Amino acid sequence: MPFTFNELNQKTCVITGGGGVIGKSLAIGLAEVNCNIAIVDLYKEAADKVAEEISVKYNIKCIGIKANVLDKDSLIKAKDEINSRLGKIDFLINAAGGNHPSATTKKEFLDPENISELDDTFFGLDLEGFRHVFDLNFMGTLLPTLVFTRDMVENKHGVILNISSMNSYRPLTKIPAYSAAKASINNFTEWLAVHFGKTGIRVNAVAPGFFLTKQNKFLLVDEKTGDYTERGARVIKNTPMGKFGSPEDLQGTVIYLLSDLSKFITGIIVPVDGGFNAYSGV
Repeated sequence: MPFTFNELNQKTCVITGGGGVIGKSLAIGLAEVNCNIAIVDLYKEAADKVAEEISVKYNIKCIGIKANVLDKDSLIKAKDEINSRLGKIDFLINAAGGNHPSATTKKEFLDPENISELDDTFFGLDLEGFRHVFDLNFMGTLLPTLVFTRDMVENKHGVILNISSMNSYRPLTKIPAYSAAKASINNFTEWLAVHFGKTGIRVNAVAPGFFLTKQNKFLLVDEKTGDYTERGARVIKNTPMGKFGSPEDLQGTVIYLLSDLSKFITGIIVPVDGGFNAYSGV
């Protein structure tokens, strides 16, 4: 049989965090295969901007919806609006997430010979900041899944796609909350895939590697010289393909995992990382 993505045509996909860089890129990829899209974001202006750009360029139904992924009532209200404007929900991409400086350590390593600087290490972590980052990434995946997948259960068909990270496999220094939260996404993805195994709903995740975006470019590239920063150089050194990725590099994998080409695939996390996860450093 010929391979097409016709089964995605006119289906409705919800993307949380859709106003962000990754969410927007995934929405563009889905627009290419004629999905109808609900851009769900905490910031209505950002959601509407992405929705308008995509609607005009691709001539599809793409709407912006304001919702807080940590507020179930807000999500229920969003679902009601999506159902009234786009119909039943077929796919959910949980792309909301992120890190915060309050959940990071200033130092990479704890020096036992210099305990005067303990506040710059694990011991100085702000607990509220840690809780916020963990909740945003994990609860911000759990709650939308609780709300937006009920249509899929009724239809006995659908796909849930979570956004993990290379941090889930190899935690980066300084960001324990984000790393722990993304590791929990992997476990939750596998658990939910088993739980939904007989419903017709598949559950998978993608784990992006290091992408060069506006948000992190200042950490990886020196603004004045254009050369890699020390951290950027270390990333490239440990990425076999020798380059950073871009959000567009996720599109093909995501469309594949939503389509019937992967209809017997559930419970996996796919690294999209230029080989970073496979490289031992030697």
